Amino acid sequence: MKAYRLLAALLVLALSTTMFAAKAGEAAPDFSLVDSNGKTVKLSDFKGKFVVLEWHNQGCPYVKKHYGTGNMQRLQKEWTAKGVVWLTIISSAPGKQGFVSAQEENMYIKQMNAAPTAALLDPSGEVGKLYSAKTTPHMFVIDPKGSVLYNGAIDDRPTANPDDVNGANNYLNAALTEALAGKPVSNPTTKPYGCSVKYAD
Repeated sequence: MKAYRLLAALLVLALSTTMFAAKAGEAAPDFSLVDSNGKTVKLSDFKGKFVVLEWHNQGCPYVKKHYGTGNMQRLQKEWTAKGVVWLTIISSAPGKQGFVSAQEENMYIKQMNAAPTAALLDPSGEVGKLYSAKTTPHMFVIDPKGSVLYNGAIDDRPTANPDDVNGANNYLNAALTEALAGKPVSNPTTKPYGCSVKYAD
């Protein structure tokens, strides 16, 4: 009987994980997190707007590639200027690489001249797991109706080499360009690359 109950519990867990994997073409799960300025931010607050979710770990070499070259900041500034909401999400657990306090994150944003709409702290990993965020970076685009338009890598150069930013096919940029032009996203799902998200377990 105990084995049956355990199997049933595992099945429910597997189904719930599959159900909330934030797949392209499906509804984006709503969530609520506190940002680095102490403000509670809900995804549903931005209904009617395009939203980018960027999973982040400032210690990850793949993240350093995009921030060290200014690539991520350039994208943040370009798209937020066009009305897109950009949410940087940090799901690193306490004691793990990438975990930061609110103050440390604000210092980092200032130092890197980053320009997200908000930096959200997810130390429990609840939202990261809700979206099945696998790597840093891992990018999502959500449309004004709340559906996932894109899920995957930032570009097609899965390396930590800063030189590979130039000439890369930037999947995120392409998805946003098509979506804001009213066109379907031609490449809605790609394989994310980077460091694994440093969850507690």
